[in-house]
Amino acid sequence: MLSESQSIAKLTDFLDENFIEATQNIYNSKGRLVVTGIGKSAIIAQKMVASFNSTGTPSLFLHASEAIHGDLGMVQNEDIVICISKSGNSPEIKVLVPLLKRFGNTLIAITGNTTSFLAKGSDFVLNTTVDAEACPNNLAPTNSTTAQLVMGDAIAVCLMEMRDFKAEDFAVYHPGGALGKKLLLRVKDMLEHTLKPMVAPDASIKKVIFEISEKRLGVTAVVDQDKVIGIITDGDIRRMLNDRDSFADLTAKDIMTKNPKLVSSTAMVVDALNTLEDFSITQLVVVDNGEYKGVLHLHDILKEGIV
Repeated sequence: MLSESQSIAKLTDFLDENFIEATQNIYNSKGRLVVTGIGKSAIIAQKMVASFNSTGTPSLFLHASEAIHGDLGMVQNEDIVICISKSGNSPEIKVLVPLLKRFGNTLIAITGNTTSFLAKGSDFVLNTTVDAEACPNNLAPTNSTTAQLVMGDAIAVCLMEMRDFKAEDFAVYHPGGALGKKLLLRVKDMLEHTLKPMVAPDASIKKVIFEISEKRLGVTAVVDQDKVIGIITDGDIRRMLNDRDSFADLTAKDIMTKNPKLVSSTAMVVDALNTLEDFSITQLVVVDNGEYKGVLHLHDILKEGIV
């Protein structure tokens, strides 16, 4: 691990105008970014493509050996090509580079050999030289592939900054799973409108208990003239029963909690979750412009797998 981390640290010494101009060319390109390689470098290329696509740079993976057997047809005139190769001298690379240059595509090399065939045939060379591999025999690609991966990440992050790529943009490309839900899911998406517990301020405690039980949210809003003036939770009911032998003379307004925590239906669910955690509560009353919309419950958020 130390060997690989040291190899990465040395990459900063290799950053020069080539990196700046290569990244600027990708940013200004009207085409796509095609990333190619062979062997372990091909696997790194696939990861780079995944990172670029998810951060706003349309990208394609092209296997170097398949490129010279027909797949080169996926490369269009305005595309920029990144070619990854430790040695820069593999047979496939030697065949592929002249073909790409013949088509007039801008070629960016990521290589550990700056005097290689690939480096000499490229418009920009990003140096990923490592002193040795972490492998005890100095054979298995370890330090070299990690260096390639980090160089690709550096390009992706720079492009994100150049595009002012925000969390909202990231969410567009990650709509599924916990990440997508954190970035996209709003309170209104989780409201069950058929379960909208509410009672009037003068409602009997029996009516309050019935409403809480029927709507199964552990709470009911107390609504007066279409305005939420308080809430009653099942905890409030338990405390009332502990404190009194009779509740026949009580109404909703007598046991409600005034000024409950509110949230807008357009708020992000992850922000609502933070509010629940900050105040150690399990429900939020959803209100839009004074209109009662429903109740958001912590359990529903947990069911969505956001945390």
